[in-house]
Formats: sequence, structure tokens, C-alpha cells
Amino acid sequence: MNANKRLAIFDRLAEAIPEPTTELRYTTPFELLIAVVLSAQATDKGVNKATAKLFPVANTPRDIQALGVDGLKEYIKTINLYNGKATNIIALCGQLLEKHHGEVPDSRENLEALPGVGRKTANVILNTAFGHELIAVDTHVFRVANRTGLASGKNVREVEQKLDKWTPKKHKRYAHHLLILHGRYTCTARRPKCPACVIQDLCEYTEKTVAIRSEPDDSS
Repeated sequence: MNANKRLAIFDRLAEAIPEPTTELRYTTPFELLIAVVLSAQATDKGVNKATAKLFPVANTPRDIQALGVDGLKEYIKTINLYNGKATNIIALCGQLLEKHHGEVPDSRENLEALPGVGRKTANVILNTAFGHELIAVDTHVFRVANRTGLASGKNVREVEQKLDKWTPKKHKRYAHHLLILHGRYTCTARRPKCPACVIQDLCEYTEKTVAIRSEPDDSS
């Protein structure tokens, strides 16, 4: 795929999704950090339901640390892998208080040193909370990048490196969100909605789906 086609793809996605942002609900970088940690192998909708109850009670490192692991579990027990996540979040809060004055650090090194925070989570925080031009590769971004031909790769790091290199500068800030939302609602895993896709003619996917004609209603 050449640079002109990549630019056209992102131009169309940006036009179709004029306000690309995370669907996780948050008001501070810390709330976003907790939500992203909780979102691993879980849906944004499920995380939002849990944090809608948690954040009014505890939305700072000190307040969540005060809940303790068992107290935190009561708020997040509907989320997949909540036991491990509760342990990591309490440890994360302690580290923020001890090393960062309770503030979420604006650096990859410090973020990845936090319990439960890997490269993808760090990229999300740096991009969404602090405005860095980084692309976090989740399952949606990985699928869309490979399927469309934007950035083919065997693993998330390879896809991230190619997207970082080839994404047009004008779209770098919001590329992560554009690809996630396109993958979540149009370029879905099981049956992508190719007939309704705004980049169908630019996409290099060889197995595009076609519109299914509805059968006539014979009941009348």
C-alpha cells in the first residue's frame, strides 16, 4: 500500500468519525489509567458500568488504596480477571503515591513500571491523556491494520512500528481511535460490514463481504 492510499484511508475515516476518542468514561488521567487497566480482556461497556459505581466513591490513588484489594473487588467483580486486576491496581496506587506524588506519569518508562501496565496501556495513556502521537495496538487495531493492508504484521509490536512509521502526520494523533472505532463497528471480526464501509474501494482485503439480499416476505 502506498502513501497516497494510506492518506486517503485516514482522510475518509476521519470524515466518517469526526470526534474519535476512547469510549471509556473518565475525567482525569488517573481515572483513565484505572479504566484502561480494567479493560484488558473486557468490554468498554462493562468497564464503564463498574467505574460508574467505583469513581464516585474512590477516584484517586489514595482513596482506591484505602479500599484495599477486597474492597476494590466488590466494585469490579463483574469484570473479567478482576482478582488479578484488583491486586495490580492497589499496588499501582501505592507506587503512584510513593514515587509520583499521586500523579500519573507522562513517560513510557514510568508508566510501564506500574503493576498491570504494559506497552499498549502506556500508549493509550500517553496518547489519550497527554496528547502524544502514539498508536496503541489492541485486537481491533491489529485486525484492521492487517486486513486493510495499512500495516501488515505477525504481532502487535510489528504492526505498531509500521503504523508509527507510515501513518500520515496529520492523522497520527487520532489514528489509534479511528482504527479502534472502525474495527469495533464496521471492520468487525466475524463478518465485516464491507458494503457499508467508507474505505471499501481502498481496502486491500481480498475476502470482502457482500450485501445479503433479504428474502421476500411470503406471509401476507
